[in-house]
Amino acid sequence: MSEWSLAGEELSTARLALRRPTEGDIDAIFAIHSDPATCLHNPSDALARPEEAEALYQRWNNQWQSCGYGYWVVRRHNSARQLGFCGIKPMDLNGMNVLNLFYRFATSAWGQGFASEAAIAVTDWVSRHVTDLPLIARVRPANAASQRVAVRAGLMRAEHLDGPGHDGFDWIYAAKLPG
Repeated sequence: MSEWSLAGEELSTARLALRRPTEGDIDAIFAIHSDPATCLHNPSDALARPEEAEALYQRWNNQWQSCGYGYWVVRRHNSARQLGFCGIKPMDLNGMNVLNLFYRFATSAWGQGFASEAAIAVTDWVSRHVTDLPLIARVRPANAASQRVAVRAGLMRAEHLDGPGHDGFDWIYAAKLPG
């Protein structure tokens, strides 16, 4: 793990604190990912059993250990309640190594700008610490709210990268694409 990853485990915005997940977040991982509304556009992400949340946490934690970055737990300052998750994971998109920007929030946190605020913090962190990879967000064409978050985070439509995803056709929003 590199030196910057340790400093990058916690991010802060005007309203939000973002930190690396711990085992104590498994219940929130399950609660958010088992809500049909939060996975409406990505049904393959839906969790049905608590042990699936444990496995998801382990994948997130393994990525933090191997890459030095991953998904952050998002909360309001001075609150223990998890609003959602936002972060990045390395992946392949059409033969290109990229970072995928992810955000998923409890329905109680929708419509308050939390996803955009967290995504902007993560995007800013990426621009300082992982400068060698393009940043993308895969969004379903019908998910207007997610599209707005991607744009607010500084990503722009990259129609030439659109294509099939796990749960249907993906629109790609991107930043830092190679020339």
